[in-house]
Amino acid sequence: GEWVGFENYAFLLGDSVTQLALFNTLFYTIIASIVKFALGLWLALLLNEKLPFKTFFRAVVLLPWIVPTALSAIAFWWIYDSQFSVISWVLMKLGWIDAYIDFLGDPWNARLSTIVANVWRGIPFVAISLLAGLQTISPSYYEASALDGATPWQQFRHVTMPLLSPIIAVVMTFSVLFTFTDFQLIYVLTRGGPLNATHLMATLSFQRAISGGALGEGAAIATAMVPFLLAAIMFSYFGLQRRAWQQGSDK
Repeated sequence: GEWVGFENYAFLLGDSVTQLALFNTLFYTIIASIVKFALGLWLALLLNEKLPFKTFFRAVVLLPWIVPTALSAIAFWWIYDSQFSVISWVLMKLGWIDAYIDFLGDPWNARLSTIVANVWRGIPFVAISLLAGLQTISPSYYEASALDGATPWQQFRHVTMPLLSPIIAVVMTFSVLFTFTDFQLIYVLTRGGPLNATHLMATLSFQRAISGGALGEGAAIATAMVPFLLAAIMFSYFGLQRRAWQQGSDK
């Protein structure tokens, strides 16, 4: 090897595939994290209610998270198959489409399909974590707000969300980190295709360094991920600090 300084980074700045991978990673992370938070919070609120067989449903919710990522990706690979897709088959039987959908062959379809697979895997983590936070909120807060005439929406906005904010900060930080560095799901499902449309920074780094033999480029791509990960961690840190200040702590 020969010392090249920052040449790898300079090359990557003008590399169209790296720019596309950065866009894909940010798009994938932002959309998947927002959807996982929204559905996970809704599911946590639902499981926090007095439902029959509540313990059973809580256990079932964990299944997508427990199943190994590679097996989940293979399952979605079959679901998205261009010839044997169960989704396309059902839609055709209903008369809603005339031909099978090319889930993984079209760039935007592939991006959205991988996001759906990631959301399916990530919702249990968000839901169970937020459910644990909901369990720590004293019912007396809701009783007091109800006596003051608060509606369910006002209770959610002014009681649930503020008290749940520290848990949300931690959960969403981990969710963003897991999503931003996702590798197995993308690698098994699409290998970055079609036309690099689903390449994330992690998969492109592996492809350049291991498959392509350009260790310097692969390491530079991996290192370029660090500032984004630090930003997510700092968001959680300042969120927790703000909560500590609200509670009167000087630590």
